[in-house]
Parts: sequence; C-alpha cells; structure tokens
Amino acid sequence: MKALGMDPVHDTRACYRRLVDAYSRPGTIQTLADVPTAADRAVLATLVDGETTLCSPDDMLCEALASQGRLDAAAVPEATVVHSQGSTDGAVTDAPRGTLKEPSRGAMVVYRISELESGTVSLDDTYEGTTVELTGPGVPDRRTLTAALPAAEFRAFADAQSTYPRGVDVVLATENRLAALPRSVDLEVA
Repeated sequence: MKALGMDPVHDTRACYRRLVDAYSRPGTIQTLADVPTAADRAVLATLVDGETTLCSPDDMLCEALASQGRLDAAAVPEATVVHSQGSTDGAVTDAPRGTLKEPSRGAMVVYRISELESGTVSLDDTYEGTTVELTGPGVPDRRTLTAALPAAEFRAFADAQSTYPRGVDVVLATENRLAALPRSVDLEVA
C-alpha cells in the first residue's frame, strides 16, 4: 500500500507474521518496528481485500484502500472488519458474530489505542486504561494485559464473545505494537 508508505510485499508479510504470532498467543504484544505506518493501518492494509467490508473513520486509510479497489464500506452491523480509533462505546456488540454453521463470518474489530502493556500497569492520571486477565486456548494458565480502553468496552467485547464459536476477533494496536484477542479467549476485567 504505497499510499500508506507500506511495501505491498515486504511490509504486509511482516505484519501478517506478527498478526499470526499475536493470534497464536493471545494477549502477547508483538512489535511492528519495521512497518512504516501505524500498526492498526498496517493490519487493515494487510487484511482488507475485495471480499471484505470495512467500517472505518480513518479517511486516509479508506482513500488508500479505495484507490486500489479494495474498499467496500459498510456500517458496523454489516462490516466484516470494524476499525475504531479508541472505544466503540459498546458498538462492538453490533458487529456480526457469525453463525453456528459459519462462525468465521464474525467480524474482526481493530482498535487504535494509545497504550498497550503486558501485565498490570499502575494506573494514574497519565494512563487511563483497563487491565484484563485472559484464559483459553494459547494462554498458559492466565495472561494479563493492560490497554487504553475503558472497562465498559472490554465488557462489551466479552458480551460479543459469549456465544463461542460465534463472536468477534479483536486486535488492539498502538503506533507500532499489537495484541490479539481471538473469539476463543475468555477475558475478565481485573
């Protein structure tokens, strides 16, 4: 995606590998230091194609995808990929969750957030975030993650995951880091 400064082969391949690592080990943080755009844009530029529908407030990203014929814009309830810059204010529960026959039709929600840390972070006036504990496939025992999203957003996400195998997959992304929370993981706001 040259419009975003990304090499369409090298950078998308690097992003895809980090994304696979993140989904294989939910709640771990992967670094995208060698990709020349923000992690959320890199994920979307890597995954959005002519067969996906996207809901995104990011005009630059949408223009770049449209210039390549890869943008099929949709509202949250119809989108296969939902991009949010911060909290969706609970709209994550409106995203498609798939069906029992085709759970893969559940949406992917990509959040652009300011902070993402492994473990518990001392929350103060400079860091507004929520700590969650993850359990499930790919998580040995428990894993703790702190992200700059309100607790209500994590509760809405947990509600969207409550009918496994149906649900949504989530990617939390900062400027150059990301973590994945697949629909198979259980999370608890700490």
